[in-house]
This record gives sequence, C-alpha cells and structure tokens, in this order.
Amino acid sequence: MELDRKLNREVRISLRGELTRWLLEVKAGVFVGNVSAMVRDRLWKKVCGGSKGGACMMLWSTNNEQGFNVDFWGANSRIVTDWEGLKLLTRPSKPD
Repeated sequence: MELDRKLNREVRISLRGELTRWLLEVKAGVFVGNVSAMVRDRLWKKVCGGSKGGACMMLWSTNNEQGFNVDFWGANSRIVTDWEGLKLLTRPSKPD
C-alpha cells in the first residue's frame, strides 16, 4: 500500500483547496492520499511553488529499509540527515 502525506504550514487557502482535489485534508494543513509517483511529484512542485514563505513536508511510501522517504521545503525546524541509508531528523542546535 502506497501512502502519501503532505504537511503544509502557512500556505495559501487556495493551494490547500487545490490539494483536496487529489488528497484528503485530515487536519488543517495535513493531506493524506494514495497517488502515483508522477502525480505526487507534480503536486510537490505546485506546493513548493505556491508556499510563499511557508514550510512543507512530504512523506511517501517507498521500497527502502524504513519503508518511507521524507522531503522538506521552506523554513523547517528539522533537517533530514542521511546516515548510512537511513533518514534521520535532527534539530539544529541553538547558538549560545
């Protein structure tokens, strides 16, 4: 089963409305659905292009050790680090 999730913060309402054509909005700014890789990539480009100052995260099922992949766009509080093939989320340390 392939699952696609998108999380959008501080994005236009019209963009959120457009995403509901393909995905279910289960919570404000959280979209879930099962779409092809082509549709997923096109939606991601649309989300990144229309997020003017917002932040977005996308998780999707894939054939790797973790069973999913993650991608961020915009100002996020976490960084994806690839550690020997595993995706780990790290928080940047606060400057003293």
